[in-house]
Amino acid sequence: MNNGKPLLFELGTEELPPKTLVKLSQALLEGIKQGLRAAELDFTGAKAYATPRRLAVLIENLALAQPDKCVEKRGPALAAAFASDGTPSKAALGFAASCHTTIDQLERLTTDKGEWLSYTQVCQGQSTEQLIPDIIRQSIAHLPIAKRMRWGNFTTEFVRPVHWAVLLWGDQLIETEILGLHTGNITRGHRFHAPNPLVIQHPEQYERILYEQGKVIADIEHRKTLIKEAALHAATAVQGIAHIDDDLLEEIAALNEWPVPITGHFDERFLALPAEVLITTMQTNQKYFPVKQSNGHLLAYFITFSNIASKRPESIQHGNERVVTPRLADAEFFWNQDRKKTLASRFEQLQQVVFQEKLGTLAEKSQRVATIAVWLAERVHGNAEYAKQAALLAKTDLMTEMVGEFGNLQGLMGRYYALLEGQPADVAQALEEQYFPKQSGSPTAASVTGQVLAIAEKMDTLVGIFSAGLIPTGDKDPYALRRAALGCLRTLIENQLVVNLVDLIQITLAQFSHPFDVAATELGVTEFMFERLKSYCLEQGYSPDEIDAVMTVHPPEPLDFMQRLQAVKVFRQLPEAASLAAANKRIRNILKKSDTPPALTISGLQEPQEQQLLVAAHAAALTIQPLLAQRDYQATLTQLAGLRDAIDAFFDHVMVLTEDLDLRASRLALVEFLSAQFLTCADISKLQS
Repeated sequence: MNNGKPLLFELGTEELPPKTLVKLSQALLEGIKQGLRAAELDFTGAKAYATPRRLAVLIENLALAQPDKCVEKRGPALAAAFASDGTPSKAALGFAASCHTTIDQLERLTTDKGEWLSYTQVCQGQSTEQLIPDIIRQSIAHLPIAKRMRWGNFTTEFVRPVHWAVLLWGDQLIETEILGLHTGNITRGHRFHAPNPLVIQHPEQYERILYEQGKVIADIEHRKTLIKEAALHAATAVQGIAHIDDDLLEEIAALNEWPVPITGHFDERFLALPAEVLITTMQTNQKYFPVKQSNGHLLAYFITFSNIASKRPESIQHGNERVVTPRLADAEFFWNQDRKKTLASRFEQLQQVVFQEKLGTLAEKSQRVATIAVWLAERVHGNAEYAKQAALLAKTDLMTEMVGEFGNLQGLMGRYYALLEGQPADVAQALEEQYFPKQSGSPTAASVTGQVLAIAEKMDTLVGIFSAGLIPTGDKDPYALRRAALGCLRTLIENQLVVNLVDLIQITLAQFSHPFDVAATELGVTEFMFERLKSYCLEQGYSPDEIDAVMTVHPPEPLDFMQRLQAVKVFRQLPEAASLAAANKRIRNILKKSDTPPALTISGLQEPQEQQLLVAAHAAALTIQPLLAQRDYQATLTQLAGLRDAIDAFFDHVMVLTEDLDLRASRLALVEFLSAQFLTCADISKLQS
């Protein structure tokens, strides 16, 4: 692009919420880019900047103006535009006036529907300078801000008070008003290191001036890289490895404009606590990176970051050490207090905690889950007693002091306390794994008891909430039922658990005693689960027609569904696949036209092609029986693919819907028998060529 100029927009604010800084920054960037595209203003690149006190966007090589457009206006039909003597009609004169021209300047447009008067007008594009202010204002207005605030005497609203706004296009200042402020070319550096105003003469100077004169690293990705490298380096000084959580890394980068690492130490007695407790305390409460040994065990050190290059960093270190010590002491107190009571003794407390108004307490939920878990364990050859025990203990750690303080440790602390009490290892592990998978792509439960408990717990929630009439709509899913459904399906499929989903839904429904429409709930949950299964299959790379081919035969077991789906995917690669899919489509269409159920009789078939197909189909049916018993759908479809030549010959030489009704019945019975063999796996007529 020629003649373009860079554009810089910066909004200076009070400290922005660190957990939403990146989201706001990217939303502002995308909003401005969309606005430029909508206005047909070309640019070659765009970059976002974000620090605790600013959001900024740099647009590279932004066009000077919109392109000119040729707009063709159509007027009256030629027959209505002139009288017989050639005099222009009122319609023609009015059209010319509306185009600000004369009759002789109008053109004639010929189409297949006739001739018309027309006028082509060149509309000059607006300048970028005129368009930019509104594009920016619209982008700010649509930022994903949950709660906006006002400040001072301003009527404008934003996530935090704003103090300055920069809007430069090349070396030209675009003067306008943004959130009640007049734009300029004055920015601010670090609050303490460079409090004086900084002048930006050109957008391309922005990042360098902030760094060199303002002690601000404007690029958050650059800050993240520097923070990570500094943390790793600092940890090596104490013979450790920094434990870097990606979310915390982003949050620390959002808290600091000039990050400086500080290494702190805490009393080694706290290492007797579970590592997850220490990590949670340091990461969640203090925003520290824990330090580990090479074997994964924690060291009594942490890495924090200061937003200032202090002349006395030891003071910052000691201050952080003084702050973290009581936090760790609290965790130690919770740990000691919690171990004075068994998990089982806390079950009574669950009767005081309501899970959902119509569904009762957590104690009642636990009892329902126990019944479902036992039913599941019996079907997957698990330990039913362990499943029941784990289900009854599953929510008891919610009543502990530790989980009361650190909610994200639920399940995990249940495992620790159960092991200390001498509970079976499988039961203890299941208490943690009941919440698996915790997020998209994370592992499912590893132990059979954990898998059973995870499924039972999620199904109770899913079916229960549906029975209470709180079905997810649109993007509203307050009980995370989509995640629960997907978690159940993944646990069943990825751990090769043979469970009938319809039976599982029915046994879960049977646990609820409040008034509700059982049939409607069963249908709703079933459809919901299979929709999630379809989404899961799409994410795994299967095509919609492959999924439809399996969905049509309604396999009730998710694992069986996936085995069929894999077989269909392999089948469609065979050279016979396209021909057989077309033949099955033809068979389905023929059978739709038949109202009477046919009876298959060998004596009724006359042509050699149909007799040969019958023999081949019977032979294939016998061959695939043991394969189906082993659920070897891939081998089954491969065997059926061998029928292609016989099927092609049949349709080339035989008319199924003949006038002879007895013969028609026999032929219909043959094609239905043939169709039934394929439907033992999937409806391959759904496959698109």
